[in-house]
Amino acid sequence: MQPAYSPSVRRRRLRTQLLRYRERAGLTTAQVAKELGWPQVKVSRLETGFKKSVTSDELDALLDFYEEDDAEVRASLHECARLAKERGWWARYRNLMSTALPDFETEASVIKTYECQVVPGLLQTPDYAEAIFRANLVRSDEEIRERVSARLKRQEILNRVDPPAYWVILDEAALRRVVGSVEVMSQQLRHLTHMAARHNINIYVLPYSAGAHPVTVGSFVIMDFPDPLDASIGYVETPISSLYVEEDHELTELNSLFGGAQGSAMSPAHSLQFIKDVTESLENESSV
Repeated sequence: MQPAYSPSVRRRRLRTQLLRYRERAGLTTAQVAKELGWPQVKVSRLETGFKKSVTSDELDALLDFYEEDDAEVRASLHECARLAKERGWWARYRNLMSTALPDFETEASVIKTYECQVVPGLLQTPDYAEAIFRANLVRSDEEIRERVSARLKRQEILNRVDPPAYWVILDEAALRRVVGSVEVMSQQLRHLTHMAARHNINIYVLPYSAGAHPVTVGSFVIMDFPDPLDASIGYVETPISSLYVEEDHELTELNSLFGGAQGSAMSPAHSLQFIKDVTESLENESSV
């Protein structure tokens, strides 16, 4: 089972707190650097996350300078610095996974996603995932096996004792598109109905009949975290890059889009029946 902490989240938490200390003191990075005898770029990199590791001496110097005397707070920040240096399970697949999405998912308490083309990775069956990866004809069998393994590893967060709440808005197109084969697709649809029965998973189908809706712009993910120091983060993927959204106004917009799509979608109960109907229709057509 993968660890329940995220090095990326811990780095983000630490840099956010250091930024808050400096802003509370009303100082610039240049002023802090001058007082500590450090290059300004060092302070900037610590706050932006470009410097991914913080030594105990560096952290103590900053906490002393900012007059943070609470032993519990200091211990917590040192723990963040220590865990930020660790490597998560996804490090094994670093050549195949170009984003830190699985890292953030590990510590998220709520994950909301809108998917317009395919079933989201966290809900994919092995055969469905393999068919998705095989759509890229330049991948070797070995690479495909590794990618499927990584995808299944990601899904372990949904099997934890205290799993994240997972809210999925799934466009009807993702249900109708036959990926792999009728058998593979039928198995995938049945898997969706099983996952929808879990207490922490809500699946909303956005039907064709909804017409134009707020999220015709594309798929995205929003992740919330249990610690109040960890602001929500959004994730948007394109064919050539991925983007993490952290600004308040951008997250407000993403949450507004998600809420609008949710309002246009069927309820979880009606969505579950809809998925069952699509499954039955697919299987009946294949038997003719």
